[in-house]
Amino acid sequence: MKILLSLFLLFVSGGSSAQEMYWEKQTKFVTSFHFQLLSGGVILLKAQFNNIADTFNFILDTGSGGISLDSTTTATYQIPHVPSGRYIYGIAGVRKVDFAQHNRLTFPGITVDSLDFYINNYEVLSSVYGMKIDGIIGYSFLSRYIVKVNFDSLKISVFQPGLIKYPEHGFLLHPQFRGLPIVPLRIKDSKTITSKFFFDTGAGLCFLLSKQFKDDSAFLLKRRKPAPIEVQGLGGKRRMQLTLIKELQIGSYKFRKVPTYVLDDEFNVLSYPTLGGLIGNDILRRFNLIINYPQREIHLLPNTHFRDAFDYSYTGMTMYNLDGEIIIDDIIEGAPADKSGLKNGDIIMAINNNFSGNLETYKNLLQKTGTKVEVLVMRNKLPLVISLKVGRIR
Repeated sequence: MKILLSLFLLFVSGGSSAQEMYWEKQTKFVTSFHFQLLSGGVILLKAQFNNIADTFNFILDTGSGGISLDSTTTATYQIPHVPSGRYIYGIAGVRKVDFAQHNRLTFPGITVDSLDFYINNYEVLSSVYGMKIDGIIGYSFLSRYIVKVNFDSLKISVFQPGLIKYPEHGFLLHPQFRGLPIVPLRIKDSKTITSKFFFDTGAGLCFLLSKQFKDDSAFLLKRRKPAPIEVQGLGGKRRMQLTLIKELQIGSYKFRKVPTYVLDDEFNVLSYPTLGGLIGNDILRRFNLIINYPQREIHLLPNTHFRDAFDYSYTGMTMYNLDGEIIIDDIIEGAPADKSGLKNGDIIMAINNNFSGNLETYKNLLQKTGTKVEVLVMRNKLPLVISLKVGRIR
């Protein structure tokens, strides 16, 4: 199943909020380039940093209040940085971060100057995506441009701020901003509630609620039996619960039987009681987006993925790519992976005779609920075939 692989609510203490701006000139096209789609709909961009010849991998994240670099990348390329005196808040902790000032990023057709990067450790993210993650691109970039994200063509288009004509069809959101966009959502399970949530393209999930919001609102049906799951995000790993809700509505669009995570938010990253949680990119990828921070607008237009089925599968384990090997870890006691006999530290050699060693491919092979898959693992230097029945969240 798709596991929450990235949840980057990057709040920088002392950061500024967006200011409302008015434009008299029409927006002007700057450039367009392709992106790669990772698990959960997360957007991966490639860019060059300063004069370094190698290309870096960045996640485009509306849930990031700045822009950041991986600490390993910083060390490898000897990128200068100094203490910032500031903190980044994430699902698994609070970190004091360093600061690499006055740098630039170059995408095809555009160079963005005067960027100040916070330094953070993204080693876990690299292992769960199976590729090096060099950083996160958020508010520092998005606040300068109008950015169109087309999930049909896997292409991003960048425009100078100005008057823009949105497509005739679709829905125009007017988010509130506290550095990050906040949108109202109507949600329904045991009852119907309208509340505010972060709009987070960096979260590889459909929907997330804070446990505090869930408990105080008595929102979930009592018959729900959330499944425990281990997730990875800023600061490390966290145990969450995974369940369904009857309905989620954003703008005029409704989604039913939505997979939903519940986080015991001890660091109050989700800003309860002001906000209830976040909507992630496994919902947002079903729209082609126009992200217009300068005018505080986001336009949604349903795309060819709008009616894609949700992933209801549940294995209760995580797979990591470590030094080129796919390793099983974080198995939840009593989950399907545990019942099958899989163990933490097992090395996956193949799933259903697929020997590709591709992490994304293996995740996709575990998405069909109720089916049995044959997992060939190496344990104590001996091969072992294990039959795993994929469960279903409820």
